[in-house]
Order: sequence, then structure tokens, then C-alpha cells
Amino acid sequence: MAPVAGDARTETVVRGLREGMARGVLSFPLTAFHDDGTLDPDGSRAHVADRLATAPGAVFPACGTGEFFSLDEDEYRRVVGIAVEEAAGRVPVVAGTGYGWAQAARFARIAEEAGADALLVLPHYLVAAPQGGLVAQLEQLAARTRLPLVAYQRGQVAYGVEAFRRITEIPGVVGLKDGHSDLDRLQRLTLAAPEDFLFFNGAATAEIQARAYAAVGVPAYSSAVHAFAPEIADAFFAALRDGDHGTADTLLREFYMPFVELRDRAPGYAVSLVKAAARLRGCRVGPVRAPLADPSAADLADLKSLLAAGLDLVGAAL
Repeated sequence: MAPVAGDARTETVVRGLREGMARGVLSFPLTAFHDDGTLDPDGSRAHVADRLATAPGAVFPACGTGEFFSLDEDEYRRVVGIAVEEAAGRVPVVAGTGYGWAQAARFARIAEEAGADALLVLPHYLVAAPQGGLVAQLEQLAARTRLPLVAYQRGQVAYGVEAFRRITEIPGVVGLKDGHSDLDRLQRLTLAAPEDFLFFNGAATAEIQARAYAAVGVPAYSSAVHAFAPEIADAFFAALRDGDHGTADTLLREFYMPFVELRDRAPGYAVSLVKAAARLRGCRVGPVRAPLADPSAADLADLKSLLAAGLDLVGAAL
């Protein structure tokens, strides 16, 4: 059955996430594959361990950056289990789930068995849906898991204020990750939310809009850059936290903006560029799975130059 209001486990998870959000970026690790496309559990474990060594606020395995959409159920179990084992209770582990609610519930059961603390509910598959259907999707999933849920509005999922109020009343729904960057809409949602409801900035390359999100009450953000350059991600987070606008502006101008321009050269680069950058840093994460494609040789060369320059800004090396 779904958690009810005041459930001790849910309260513990929410508290852990809130504390983590104030302490560091939210880390979305990559899923490692061998060159033949099969899962590489050892590579995934090493990558997750390296991310955790930099003390992120929470770890989100098997989500968008972790290619959830490419994993079968057995692979998903391994990936989530590895994150749980490596985190060892130090930070919350929030696993991705998605598709229609029936399939999402199957992944939710696996995540719960693997020891995950909560679930990030990725946008459903393929179809457009009315607001009432978006609410029902979460209701159906919440009724089938004991894990707290963080809804993710992106793509075809966007909540209006009334639908949002309804999802905040679903037992077990504890937060919202936003990937639309519609700050007018997001401000309306934050004002309509219960006091203890969690919000995350889930925009692509979230650092670009971190200050704008913070201005409407959403300072916490996910960082794809943390998957390959935690030195840069942590330096930017510290600059925002400390009000060091000069450092933040320099990192945005010299690294993040060029990275976004490179990311926008081809569909899917939001994941495949991140994975390529991790390989450049010596991480054994392997290629992306189709339908994603690894960067072209020219784009990889530009990525290497940009990454070296970005690391130099924070006193690190490729």
C-alpha cells in the first residue's frame, strides 16, 4: 500500500533529500555498458563510487542520464542495487521509473526490493494525456508502491495548478522535478504547494538556469556535469551558495554556455556527450545504447578541448 501522511519512512526520505539538496548537487550517474552493448556492472559500480566520493546531495540511478529507457528489468535491478550498496545509507538513492503506470509499478517493485529510498517518475511513454490522466497516472503508481514518489514534468507532462494541487494530495508524492523551465508556471506551482513539498530544477544543463529557478523558490538542481566533472559542478554549486557571482559567471560563460551549444548540435547529446566526457576522464562507462549515438569525431575533439578548459578554471586537469 502507498505511504500515508506522517509515515515515518517517507518523512525520513524527505528530510534526507532536503538536507542533501542544501549540501550539494543531485547526482545522476551513468549506466556503464561494454562495447558490445551489454551491461557492465563493474564499470557502473566504479562510476557510482567515484560520484559518491564527492559527497552529492543524493544519487539518482537509472534515470534519464542513466539510460533508464534502455534497461531491461534485470539490468535495472543490478543498476539500482549497485547504487544502494555503494551509497550504504550515506545519501538518499532515488531510482527512475516510467512508461505507463503498470510498467512503472513493475520497476517500482524492483527498486523497492533493491533498497531504493524513493522513485523519480519519468514522463510516460508516447501519448499526450489530459490533466486528469496525468494525475491518475501518479495515483495508480502510488497505490502500488511504498516508496515516495517525485513527479517529473518534462516533455508531454506539464501540470496545471489544479492538477498539481491534486498530485500533492496523493499519499506518497513528495516532490516535483521540473524540466520545462517555464518559470511563470513553476512560480504558480511553488505558491500552490504544501510547505514541505520538494522541488528540483531538472532543466537540461540545469546550472544555466540555476539562479532563475532559485528566484522562484527552487534552488536545488540536478547536475549532468557532475557525472563527468564533479570539480566543475561542485565549484559552481559553491559559488551559488556563497554568493560568488564572479566565479559563477565565469563558469557559465567559459564552460556551461559552450557546453550547451555543443550539446545542441545533435539529438541525444544531453546523454551521449556526458558519457563521452566521462570516458575522457577515464571512467569505464562505455558507449550509449541505440537509439542514442556517440558523438562524432569532430564533436568529441571539441568536447575534449572544452572539458580541459573547464577543468583548468577550477584548478583540475583532464
